[in-house]
Amino acid sequence: MSDQPIHVLQSDVDDWIKTVGVRYFNELTNMAQLTEEVGEVARIIARRYGEQSEKASDKNADLGEELADVLFVVLCLANQTNTDLQKAFDKKMDIKTKRDKERHQNNPKLNK
Repeated sequence: MSDQPIHVLQSDVDDWIKTVGVRYFNELTNMAQLTEEVGEVARIIARRYGEQSEKASDKNADLGEELADVLFVVLCLANQTNTDLQKAFDKKMDIKTKRDKERHQNNPKLNK
């Protein structure tokens, strides 16, 4: 478990929304915003690590900042839908560990 459990991050975002952001955007707006932010991450990855060439205007793009934007909107959506993201994440990690351990360990594509 991390030094900053997800519920702390959810609380930080909620406090920020209430003190700085005025209110949450509605869920549909936040979903559209999440899509936009993921697109910005994809643009950086495709150009910096993929086969597309990086434009001069893309060279200063901060991947960490864009990933943080994605996380922020995900935390907003979790708060708006009363989702305990820490509980959901812990459950998902348990499921993935049980389901995928042998599959990944025995995958010849991963063991080159």
